[in-house]
Amino acid sequence: MKRVKLGGSDVEVSEICLGTMTFGNQTSEADAHAQLDRAVDVGLTFLDCAELYPVNPVRRETVGGSEEILGRWLSRPGNRDRVEVATKVTGPSQAVRDNAPYDGVVIRQTIDASLRRLQTDRIDLYQLHWPVRGTWAFRNNWTYDSSSRSKQQVLDHMADVLDAMTEAVKSGKLRAFGLSNETAWGLTRWCDVADRTGGPRVAAIQNEYSLLHRLHDTDLAEAANAEDVTLLAFSPLAAGLLTGKYQTDALPEGSRAAVDKAHGGLGNLGGRKTAQALKAVAAYHRLAAEHGWDPVQLSIAWQLTRPFRNVPIIGATTGAQLEHLIEGFGKTPSEELCKAIDRLHKEHGLPY
Repeated sequence: MKRVKLGGSDVEVSEICLGTMTFGNQTSEADAHAQLDRAVDVGLTFLDCAELYPVNPVRRETVGGSEEILGRWLSRPGNRDRVEVATKVTGPSQAVRDNAPYDGVVIRQTIDASLRRLQTDRIDLYQLHWPVRGTWAFRNNWTYDSSSRSKQQVLDHMADVLDAMTEAVKSGKLRAFGLSNETAWGLTRWCDVADRTGGPRVAAIQNEYSLLHRLHDTDLAEAANAEDVTLLAFSPLAAGLLTGKYQTDALPEGSRAAVDKAHGGLGNLGGRKTAQALKAVAAYHRLAAEHGWDPVQLSIAWQLTRPFRNVPIIGATTGAQLEHLIEGFGKTPSEELCKAIDRLHKEHGLPY
């Protein structure tokens, strides 16, 4: 598998990342460790986690569980040096710190807590899961109020957090700093404050990106290219929508939507499952079939053709799902197919 640098950092990772957010809920520890073994076997060495994980559902009692499962795998002889590990500090959440925001003091504590759970002495990429000022991500763009904090309050907060990040980098605990669920304005301000204070510059931004969700294509892509920041694309299969398994009203047993509904959720994949989205999925499946592609594998391969650096984060509840994804590694869609995808995008836009 090809290797890429994260932004302007010296952290080199596999061009595809394995997400771990189901480890401890939908994916047992034994299955999780088997997935990790298989991923490394094929050169997929970049692993993404978070203190909040596992999710679906998020529960106070399971916070940190995915890091612990990953940590027990990392503790096996030789494993830590074979992979690159990313994790995140949670933004305001009832499940973590009773909705309190993170600041420099909290960052220092959460880094050490993640290191303990991961059973390692270093984190290759440490990310802010979402901004303390709120986020338009996760369908909050319909209601997000960006006026909650003044510009100076935001800049002071950034300087405080970067001071903690600087200490962690100097001590060897962190190698690179990243964002998640951020805006173009937020990304550029983090870079400005880092330049002014001498703090670590943003190496990566982890935002949602898929055939159905291409918000990064415009302002964020320009900002990321100009600031030398790599996109880590989460939900490249739109939380499973692009597999086609939700094209009927049925909820496949063990699926993300089914598990969510069983725990009192709506089962709509965080607002992604809409009538418009299902129409778009059907169109992409027809296009994939016309060109002899598996739609799941096409969804990942297409991302690697984009005109900006990005690393798709794949997730697999089961080993069989991971194998299906692995079968598509190394394949590249033709220019003709990519142009057809763009035509479909114009027809379907942002369907959720």
